[in-house]
Amino acid sequence: PSLAAADDLTGANRILCTAVQATRCVDSGDCEIDLPWNLNIPQFIEVDLSAKKLSTTKASGENRTTGIDQLRRQEGMIVIQGFEKGRAFSFVIDEESGALSVAVAAQGKAVAVFGACTPMPTGK
Repeated sequence: PSLAAADDLTGANRILCTAVQATRCVDSGDCEIDLPWNLNIPQFIEVDLSAKKLSTTKASGENRTTGIDQLRRQEGMIVIQGFEKGRAFSFVIDEESGALSVAVAAQGKAVAVFGACTPMPTGK
């Protein structure tokens, strides 16, 4: 599938990202492409760069929040890294286009996710 349109994130500190495609591979070499939500990937993730946290949306009913361990804005990219519940994750977001690439690694498996991000309103 083609990626969803994304937005310019330059200077944004609150971002909403959606997963469009996901590929899961296991150490035996088998890989599968599937819809993100079929692989327990939330449809939307709120990224709060100021608070250094990732959260599911309130409407999802999932109430999942993860801290960001490393955050860097450099050369037009937002790079986010962290580790939780045996999984290491890295997000790379292009600030100009909002294009999202995510890698999640755990013992014996890895997931690659592609998606799009848009700025969230500044007031909550």
